[in-house]
Amino acid sequence: MSFSNLEIRTKCNNGATDSTEGGANMFDLSKFSLKGKTAIVTGGSRGIGKAIAQGFAKAGAKVAVTSRKLNDLEANAAEIKAFGGEAFPVQAHLGKMEEINRMVKTVMDEFGRIDILVNNAGTGPASTTVLNSDERLWETIINLNLKGVYFTSQAVAKVMKTQGGGKIVNIASVDGIKPEPGVSIYDVSKAGVRMITSAFALELAPFNIRVNTIAPGPISTKLLDSHWAHLPAEEFKKGKQELAEKTPMRRIGEPDEIVGAAIYLASDASSFTTGAEIVVDGGTLLYVPLEAPVPPEEKQ
Repeated sequence: MSFSNLEIRTKCNNGATDSTEGGANMFDLSKFSLKGKTAIVTGGSRGIGKAIAQGFAKAGAKVAVTSRKLNDLEANAAEIKAFGGEAFPVQAHLGKMEEINRMVKTVMDEFGRIDILVNNAGTGPASTTVLNSDERLWETIINLNLKGVYFTSQAVAKVMKTQGGGKIVNIASVDGIKPEPGVSIYDVSKAGVRMITSAFALELAPFNIRVNTIAPGPISTKLLDSHWAHLPAEEFKKGKQELAEKTPMRRIGEPDEIVGAAIYLASDASSFTTGAEIVVDGGTLLYVPLEAPVPPEEKQ
């Protein structure tokens, strides 16, 4: 088919439609709406999870927010209700199977369905070298960042299968693509989240369940601040500024800047997208030091 025979339709402000011969339809922006959808956002009490939960509610979704801190969940739910959204707080530790199953049952009892799952809950990196990492730290990080994501996805996918489909959005990190020194276990866990996305996307595609990843770069959250939390105030500020300067956009992102990607992946706008990854990092992965360090044996 030549482009001359392809119908092009443009909608005017008065609702009229211009067209030529063919059959292509104009893209409908309502595909980005989440109206009538029910979403679970894990780690929904603060940071990226809080921003996504509020964004989903503004897009029309009923949102169940879950984390271990009920007070913070209730505060976020109150904010959502204040602007006319619908939110339901569910306290749960998603590193425990019984808590995952209870959380899913609670949401189903409240809303009757689950259309969207955002796996955002995770524990932060603990700064230590690969030679000094211990088993306890490994178990703490892997238990929540990997086991929690895998089995929460499994439990919700079973519900979605019976419903005829759904969307799962996993929040990984650029650290799962390019390792950051001193946080190797966290790096490994986020690389694992990316593989969970691929494995689930492959097996769940026949059931109309689409699974995708968002990989944030440096975003201004308590998780990011934990890198320098042990330092005096001036050194904390300096460390954060140095990180911003290593980003091509010369700044650290805000949680709200992840919301657009999340709404796309959770909505019908991404109907043919699965197993994909959206990197939101201000160009962090493009950064190459202008002056490479000189190996010790080459120093004069």
